[in-house]
Amino acid sequence: MTLDPAYTTPLGSCYNADALDVLRQLPDDSVSLVVTSPPFALRRKKAYGNVDAPQYIDWFMPFADEIRRVLRPDGSFVFELAPAWERGTGTRSLFLYELILKLCKTFHLIQEVYWNNPSRLPAPAEYVTIKRTRIKDSVNVVWWLGKTTTPKADNRRVLRPYSRSMHRLFRDGVQPALRPSDHRIGAGFDRDNGGAIPPNLLQLANTTSRDPYLDACRASNLTIHPARYPEALPEFFIRFLTDVGDTVLDPFAGSNVTGRAAETLARRWIACEVNEEYVAGSRLRFDAMPAGEELMPVPLGSATA
Repeated sequence: MTLDPAYTTPLGSCYNADALDVLRQLPDDSVSLVVTSPPFALRRKKAYGNVDAPQYIDWFMPFADEIRRVLRPDGSFVFELAPAWERGTGTRSLFLYELILKLCKTFHLIQEVYWNNPSRLPAPAEYVTIKRTRIKDSVNVVWWLGKTTTPKADNRRVLRPYSRSMHRLFRDGVQPALRPSDHRIGAGFDRDNGGAIPPNLLQLANTTSRDPYLDACRASNLTIHPARYPEALPEFFIRFLTDVGDTVLDPFAGSNVTGRAAETLARRWIACEVNEEYVAGSRLRFDAMPAGEELMPVPLGSATA
């Protein structure tokens, strides 16, 4: 059975379908980057659907197997997933670590990247705001896995502006010296490389209450997806791990923030989302976009990177 997209753009296709059905129609070694935020293993059921921690690994692995198959040898699998708390105890579930260990039987763990959302609400509320026996979570791990040990990546595409102190070094120069840690600061330390290499801690607030997507959904009386990550998150990895024209896949697309970021950066994209209302709302993200590059969206069965 051939699946038809719910909508297409100059560069992408969004499918109102189960991700497994879409993944199984993609050819081997055809996608450069999978970047996604799958449903979290939360204690409280959410409107978008989520699986309890004890069942999570069994639920997730069929998707992971298909993702590995469709990834190019130099491709990356990047996913953001929050840890879970054990019911009634205020202690951590180990499911996330068990999941990573299982994934790393077939993937390579390239690096952990930490997303700090300073405006995140206190949770779990019972222990943070009532009993006052825990501090609030404000960091989620974004796991970067590779099909091989050498995924395509170039940190020069995500450099950050230099600090004022670094600009001062450019002006005054640096004296070679040995730090107390035994690290030697050499004469080339003050070379201007165009920007600072970013750390593996991304500080991105996620408090938007007014943006074109939210306004368009309200105007159209469509359900707003309740768990959106900021566009800057997938944008960082798309810049870092892909080239213009590569294919980016989000199997749990929600409101399709990933597709929007990929389109903006001139990458082809494929998105999958099972909820029809979320798909309808996600289409509105692209209504006001300028025309992208003259590349065709990716049809199933012939994905190219």
